[in-house]
Amino acid sequence: MLKSEKETLTKELNDKFTRAKTVIVAEFRKLDVDTVNRLRKKLRDGGVEWKVLKNTLARRAAKGTTVEHVSDDFVGPVAAAISYGDVISPAKILTEFIKDLETIKIRSAVVEGKKTDAKGVQALAKMPGLPELRAQILGMINQPATKLARTIKEPGAALARVIQQKAEKK
Repeated sequence: MLKSEKETLTKELNDKFTRAKTVIVAEFRKLDVDTVNRLRKKLRDGGVEWKVLKNTLARRAAKGTTVEHVSDDFVGPVAAAISYGDVISPAKILTEFIKDLETIKIRSAVVEGKKTDAKGVQALAKMPGLPELRAQILGMINQPATKLARTIKEPGAALARVIQQKAEKK
């Protein structure tokens, strides 16, 4: 690889690391093409980028970013799952995907600037994601309005039932 290509790659990685909210470092061994393609597709569908790292270039790119906390893990065959939006989705997708595989292992991660280990990533994966949280909040907001509408409607409905019963008796 030419020096100019290395510099370009380092700048691109530095930009990605700077913008990233979550970076999960994973070790991989003996992955076939089909497995990698399925993983990339799942991550892409979740808005997450999968990048196989060149360790020396990744360490250089990590300097001055929050990813520098995990740059010691850039040893051997490693890749990074990089998310610029949702913090939880890369953890969910990766832990779900590697549950049955022994060829990929999570080493560490940087989530919102804080370093965490593999157990922290698994705990993060168990949390509800952004869509689930939004649905829960929407349900909590709608609940009082629904109860109020039911309470207001009930006296009129009760009166209508009484009148209906009186009319049926005659």
